[in-house]
Amino acid sequence: MYAIIATGGKQYKVAEGDIINVEKLNAGAGETVTFDQVVAVSDGTMKAGAEVAGATVTASVVKEGRAKKVIVYRYKRKSGYHKKNGHRQSFTQVKIDKINA
Repeated sequence: MYAIIATGGKQYKVAEGDIINVEKLNAGAGETVTFDQVVAVSDGTMKAGAEVAGATVTASVVKEGRAKKVIVYRYKRKSGYHKKNGHRQSFTQVKIDKINA
């Protein structure tokens, strides 16, 4: 059984026991979070839309962290313009406990 959930502007395919990194949530390590934006649920047959209106996914927060640094380099030839920036995206790692469909 798996579900497709939406959080942080992205969609994730999750099953019970999966550990995924999502956009940063306001929850500390050990807390429980509930994802109520369930797009679809599959337990042999796919259910979506109004069929999964009350479905939720419960997960526990494993840790919070920051991803590897991404270098953003802007450059214009012949003019001497260059600019170097770095960015590290914050994330929350969660473990999927239960799919309530």
